[in-house]
Amino acid sequence: MDGIGLGENNPDINPLARAKMPNLNQLLDGRSLLKESAPFHGEHATLLAVDPRVGVKGLPQSATGQGMLVTGKNIPAEIGYHYGPKPNPEVAAHLKNGTLFSRVVDAGKKSALLNAYPPRYFDGIDSGKRLYSSIPLAVTNAGIPLFTQKDFFAGRALSADFTGNGWRQMLGFPDAPALSADEAGHKLVSLAKEYDFSLFEYWASDYAGHKQQMETAVELMETFDEVLGGLVEEMKEERSKNGDEMLVLVTSDHGNMEDLSTRKHTDANVPALVIGEKIARDEFTRGITELTHIAPAIWRAVEKA
Repeated sequence: MDGIGLGENNPDINPLARAKMPNLNQLLDGRSLLKESAPFHGEHATLLAVDPRVGVKGLPQSATGQGMLVTGKNIPAEIGYHYGPKPNPEVAAHLKNGTLFSRVVDAGKKSALLNAYPPRYFDGIDSGKRLYSSIPLAVTNAGIPLFTQKDFFAGRALSADFTGNGWRQMLGFPDAPALSADEAGHKLVSLAKEYDFSLFEYWASDYAGHKQQMETAVELMETFDEVLGGLVEEMKEERSKNGDEMLVLVTSDHGNMEDLSTRKHTDANVPALVIGEKIARDEFTRGITELTHIAPAIWRAVEKA
């Protein structure tokens, strides 16, 4: 989730303190996604506060933050600064090899970015008017194709807003598949179980933060909570039916939306919310304190699977 930090329990500026998120609250034994809630180690979930600053001055940014998430490298330290939103040549150089996606492919395993992209996205890339952000760049560099309109309509991917309403209302596809938020959570699990490692990128949260849109931000978080509810329910069903174990990680590249008193990013720690079987969660989260620790933890879990 782009631009989500762990902020203060202040509903005047923090939509995460204002939004009604019963599914998240249940996972965290009544807590919310706030600074005061981490660390938390519960029966069903773990919440850690993770440092995106990584010892480099300035506010964390998307290109380097997302780059760290998929490489485990301290890219800001190596290039000397945080950078974003899209990767410049210095950041892009770190996304050619050694990303989670390329390592999964090299190991003979399956990986995917579960977002579906509309035709105009690819038109912009092909024309040079649009640049890949760090995660799609890492995916395509690994030789993994991005999902298209065809994949979305065939049920092989999800829209960036989870439900498909954006495709219908903003992109001009009135016949696009439509899901409730709860159904989208179930769908995420059914898609993810086809891969050894998959990722879903949600950018609307960062957009709402930059626009300082409290009402929109609250709505986005309440929709996400419904997705989370469907996801957890489907995880339980998969375990009971097939014995399948899955770890789900919700994290971010930098802070932003948790403080709508500013349009800028923040220096707040970001959440690492891990859902799954407790032994696996404990092993996964051991030693995670900063953004560079996420990719190695994911790789260890993928290797072990």
